[in-house]
Amino acid sequence: MDTLTGILYLYAVIINFIGFTVMGRDKKKAKRHEYRISERVLWQIAIVGGSVGAYIGMKIYRHKTRHKQFAIGIPLLVMLHCVLFIWLNAKL
Repeated sequence: MDTLTGILYLYAVIINFIGFTVMGRDKKKAKRHEYRISERVLWQIAIVGGSVGAYIGMKIYRHKTRHKQFAIGIPLLVMLHCVLFIWLNAKL
């Protein structure tokens, strides 16, 4: 494995961990009626590569699952990111 591939894998792990963590943190804040993490931030994290983590967080924490934007958009992003990851991995 070359350096660029290692960086790609590391980025994917870190950004998806962040996506998962932020979903859990927002759910906890929602339960406590605290200041929430904006949906814009949740989307930004998912768009830059954290969609798998965000999706897993949605399912585990049962968070944002009734919002059609998230229920449809995040799985579509997961598919797009998987295809992109496979394509990039094949190119490197």
